[in-house]
Amino acid sequence: MRSKGVLVFVLLSALTAYYVYLPIPNNIEERWKLMLADSFFRSLSHLAELSEWMGLLHYMKVMMFITIAERVQPVSDERVQVSDESFDGVEVIVYQPTQRQETEEPRRAIIYLHGGGWCLGSSRMGPYDLLAKHMVTELNAVIVSVEYRLAPAYHFPAQFEDVYRVLKYFLRVDVLRGYHINSERIAVSGDSAGGNLAAAVAQQKDPEQHIQLKAQALLYPVLQALDLNTPSYQQNQHMPILPRTLMVRFWSEYFTSDKSFLRAMMANRHNNHESAALLKFVNWSLYLPDSYRQAYNYSAPPVVTGKSSVHSVGLHHLLADPRASPLLVPDTALRLLPKAYVLTCEYDVLRDDGLMYVTRLRNAGVDVTHEHYPGGFHGALMFTTWPTDFDIGHRMMDNFVSWLKKNL
Repeated sequence: MRSKGVLVFVLLSALTAYYVYLPIPNNIEERWKLMLADSFFRSLSHLAELSEWMGLLHYMKVMMFITIAERVQPVSDERVQVSDESFDGVEVIVYQPTQRQETEEPRRAIIYLHGGGWCLGSSRMGPYDLLAKHMVTELNAVIVSVEYRLAPAYHFPAQFEDVYRVLKYFLRVDVLRGYHINSERIAVSGDSAGGNLAAAVAQQKDPEQHIQLKAQALLYPVLQALDLNTPSYQQNQHMPILPRTLMVRFWSEYFTSDKSFLRAMMANRHNNHESAALLKFVNWSLYLPDSYRQAYNYSAPPVVTGKSSVHSVGLHHLLADPRASPLLVPDTALRLLPKAYVLTCEYDVLRDDGLMYVTRLRNAGVDVTHEHYPGGFHGALMFTTWPTDFDIGHRMMDNFVSWLKKNL
């Protein structure tokens, strides 16, 4: 009887080890801890797929468990004052220093946009609360963390519109004066999908808006939907946290809940004649440094003709909209942008989006600081609180804040 129990234990241990283990590169930082964390994400994803297949809950509804599990109630402490506000009808969380002297110089300000593929995430998650408070204390800054609407309940451009409304409201002279902010020291920043939104709003030029952003900080941003088969999408298609299938699903849900469009994007056969004219801006054979091209050969994504979901009303234009894909703007628009900080990770499907933007910004004459993590993986900045506390997450946060301290 005892031997049977031992056998069952060994089998269960073997199955667990088999499920947890992933054949990921040895130079990924804290790889075994990452495998363990990713096994939870994969389990949740499988459950979400099953739930949707059975008609119980939408895939993203189940995946929201990650957001809920890490949700906290941001509260003030001895150094940081936290308040829930509404900027032009959009919910935001404002973090600012508790103490203010009458003779104190006006402060810096950062509008921060959380990640989550436009479908998940919240400013109220523990790692974002930690990051915001860290920026307040290290920079003596005001942080505005935006709770924009999420897909699939709200598709593009709802997320962009929420963020842009917050930006325009915040840049009003009376609002900046109320928060004691230096109008020449304001930045927009975000990670992943938040980096997408940060890049997109930074590109907007309103002739009635006289106060301009000084900087944009984009942390492993997603920047284009036209080519979902770049070298980094191929190299990292099965990497932890953000495999290619999940990133493509995020893109599809951002635009529509039409499953035929999701299938087209999975096959990288979703471009129409309008988006095809812009493929030159995401041609990685032109914009990727040689060391990142490796043995991959460039092949332009096919352009779909005839009647399909790609040509449906709305989607026909969304793929070509630079508010969704900031890499699609021409060089003349890039020249007007503020200095930039771009963070990329080697083991991230979005690596090449960031690299191409760095190249194009520099070619346009923009001051760019590019920080690449050779052992980094997507979402690492979120791994700063227990039980997913990684050294690389803290190092990313410190380096990012250090750049802001010197450049904002």
